[in-house]
Amino acid sequence: MSQVSSQSMIEARGLSKSFGPFAAIQDLSFSIPRGEIVAFLGPNGAGKTTTMRILTGYLAPTSGSASIAGLDVGRDRLEAAARVGYLPENGPLYPDMTPLELLRFFGEARGLEARKVEQRIEAVRFLCSLQQVMDRPISKLSKGYRQRVGLAQALLHDPEVLIMDEPTAGLDPNQIHDFRENILKLGGAKTVMISTHILQEVDAIAQRVLFIHEGRLIFDGAPDELRVDGSLETSFRRLTGHTPGTLRDTPQEIAR
Repeated sequence: MSQVSSQSMIEARGLSKSFGPFAAIQDLSFSIPRGEIVAFLGPNGAGKTTTMRILTGYLAPTSGSASIAGLDVGRDRLEAAARVGYLPENGPLYPDMTPLELLRFFGEARGLEARKVEQRIEAVRFLCSLQQVMDRPISKLSKGYRQRVGLAQALLHDPEVLIMDEPTAGLDPNQIHDFRENILKLGGAKTVMISTHILQEVDAIAQRVLFIHEGRLIFDGAPDELRVDGSLETSFRRLTGHTPGTLRDTPQEIAR
C-alpha cells in the first residue's frame, strides 16, 4: 500500500502512539516526495492530529520514527523543525498583536536575521493577501484573515515542508476558496500535507490521498483511485464502515 523512500520529504516508519490502553495510531508508514500536495483524510477522531504532532516534533511516538527532509524528528528535532512549517487547527495567535508584530516576533524567535525577517514578511504578506490588515489587531480580523495570518507564520521561514491540520475548518465558502488558492500556489515548490475530513479538499487541491481510520492507514493513492464508484462520499462511508442511519462515535473516537 505505502512506499517508503529515502528521498522523501515527509516520512513515517511504523508510527504508533498510545495513551495508556488507548491506541491513537498504529503502525503507520508512508512517504511523501518533494513538491506533492497530499490530503490526509479520515473521519473525526481517526488519529490525524496525533500523526501530525509526531511528524512536527510536538509529540513523541510510542514506537516507530518520522523524518522531515531526511532528518529524524526525534534525533534532529531543531534541524527538522527549521524545514517544516506547521499550521495546527485553530493555531495560536496573539490577539493583541498585529500581523506585522506577530510575524516579526516569530521571525526573531526562529533566529532569522532582521533583514531576512523583513524580506520574508514582505513575501508572505503578498502570498497570503494580508496587505490591507498588517497593522490591525488580530483580534479584530475575521477568521479567514486569521487563517491567512497563521499560514503566513507557517511560511515565514520559507520551509521546504508545510503541514496543516484542518486549515479550512470554520471558514465560509469564499474564505475556503481563497485559502485553497494560496495552497495551490505553493504546489511544486513545497511539499504540502493537509489533514482534513472534508471531501471537497481532496478534489480541490490533492494529488494524493492518505486515508486513515481508527489509527490505521487504509488507503494510499490518487483521488481517482479512491473514487472507484464515482463518489468520494460513498467511498468514505465504505472505508469507515458507516451504515446509513447509525451513529458510530464511540468514547475512544470522541477522545481522539
